[in-house]
Amino acid sequence: MQKERLQKYAELLVKCGINVQKGQDVIIHCGLDQPDFVAAVVEECYKNGADRVRVDWSYMPVSKLNLNYRSLETLSEFTALEKAEYDMRLNKQTCILWIDSEDPDGLSGTDSAKIAQANKARFPYIKPLRDALENKYQWCIASVPGEAWAHKIFPSLPVDEAVEKLWDAILLTSRVDDNPIAAWEKHNKELYNHCKLLNDFRFDSLEYKSSNGTDFRVWLNPKGLFCGGGETTVGSKIYFNPNIPSEEVFTTPIRGRAEGNVVSTKPLSYQGKLIENFWIRFENGKVVEVHADKNQDLLEKMVTMDEGASYLGEVALIGYDSPINNTGILFYNTLFDENASCHLALGRGFNNCLENFENYTAEECNKLGVNDSMIHVDFMIGSKDLSIVGTTKDGKKVQVFKNGNWAI
Repeated sequence: MQKERLQKYAELLVKCGINVQKGQDVIIHCGLDQPDFVAAVVEECYKNGADRVRVDWSYMPVSKLNLNYRSLETLSEFTALEKAEYDMRLNKQTCILWIDSEDPDGLSGTDSAKIAQANKARFPYIKPLRDALENKYQWCIASVPGEAWAHKIFPSLPVDEAVEKLWDAILLTSRVDDNPIAAWEKHNKELYNHCKLLNDFRFDSLEYKSSNGTDFRVWLNPKGLFCGGGETTVGSKIYFNPNIPSEEVFTTPIRGRAEGNVVSTKPLSYQGKLIENFWIRFENGKVVEVHADKNQDLLEKMVTMDEGASYLGEVALIGYDSPINNTGILFYNTLFDENASCHLALGRGFNNCLENFENYTAEECNKLGVNDSMIHVDFMIGSKDLSIVGTTKDGKKVQVFKNGNWAI
């Protein structure tokens, strides 16, 4: 991979992704797969004024050993050190960059029930800290190739060729061209225009139909707005891009109002395992039945993690002819596959999808219909023949998507 192109990608993640400001701290979470690139990102953070940069390395085989050998009691602990980390992030407005390269099958063989129990035990301690941080700091999720991930996508290629091909796909879909910053400024404007158009309609509900069996209706929040592309922090008003790449415009539906069946169109990577060929049925907004050809038990555990896990937190619209989908690659990675075509998310909703959200507490947002949960899991339902019809508050029907793509 050309060093100049990778340098542009590093600059993009720092300047457009987390948008580091002078004097800020940065934490980078990453695997061991591309240390030279991570070093380039660290240097770019300092060049843009970062006060200090910390890299938290991880290695999935070690994570798997911890999950297998540690007791439920120790996995469930929320330590004083972890709390101090949250407090530091809040006080310093620390930027967080996740650089993902994990093996989609890396946690196969772990006890999903034990993991779920431990997460449930930790959540009451994490939730108030997470709520205090929400929308107050810059963060970004991006990716680099890992050998196991690249081999999963391109199993017929030698590993070095597979990694190189995955690099090409990541940089292409992340708009790393002659001037990535300018490309993202243009892209953010296009996403903003989509959001404005949808918000002007003030849809009451969206109805989805596809020949694969999706027949579903979801009601939107009366105070809700569609968002997409860059976001702005509360208080400091710093603009950043939380996902690179990103093609979605999204909103938070009203909790408790969704009916029908949705059929997945891509596998879901969850807790290091793949849930494949699945469908979900909703009644009164809640998941009442699920089926998966592979890892159904994991899907069942996911939707029962807590009360909110069985309700929707997000509705996202992406044209089927998106740059990611047009690569023809199944990435086995939610960041990319969720941005290939339309998706929904189970679990926690987005408070910042409410009008004037900054004037509400997290509890008030929940009372206004934003779902809350310890999970937020995106799953893909976009298809080549997907139709989405919006119904306005005065009963007017509008074709929003036709044959998988935008119709407005």
